[in-house]
Amino acid sequence: MAAAPRSSLTKTTQTPDELMNNTRADAEGLPTLFSRLGDDVMQLFNSQLALFKVEIKEEASAYARGAAMIGFGAVVATIGFALLNVAIAFAVSTLFAQANFSQPASYALGFVATGVFYLLVGGIVVLAMKNRLAKQKLVPPITVQELRKDKQWLKSEL
Repeated sequence: MAAAPRSSLTKTTQTPDELMNNTRADAEGLPTLFSRLGDDVMQLFNSQLALFKVEIKEEASAYARGAAMIGFGAVVATIGFALLNVAIAFAVSTLFAQANFSQPASYALGFVATGVFYLLVGGIVVLAMKNRLAKQKLVPPITVQELRKDKQWLKSEL
């Protein structure tokens, strides 16, 4: 059998004063480490919060522009809708005039038929836009990814 090196078999003994000095050094180092860890966590939190704010501002800006354009388009479409509705209602009322209805009754039926048609088309458009907006992600993906990375980092540090 080969003998192990003597240095690994011998135990170093420390005097009580040396043990107290090492304990004090560890005690002084531990608060410092916790302080640095706290500072690092706060800095990390602040940077994540700043990233979150930037992403939210970008998303809000995109939604605001889209909402303004939708609003403008809605005003123009409303005017066009009103004029077109009147014209179509009069055209449809001529179809009812051949059914021996009085002129006011044929106009009323023309407006009602046209109104029902536009209500159906408008409902379809609203549902389509609602579904498109529902697909829009409201959670900022970059911030979520960074938070997951930071969570892993904190787990490994602690």
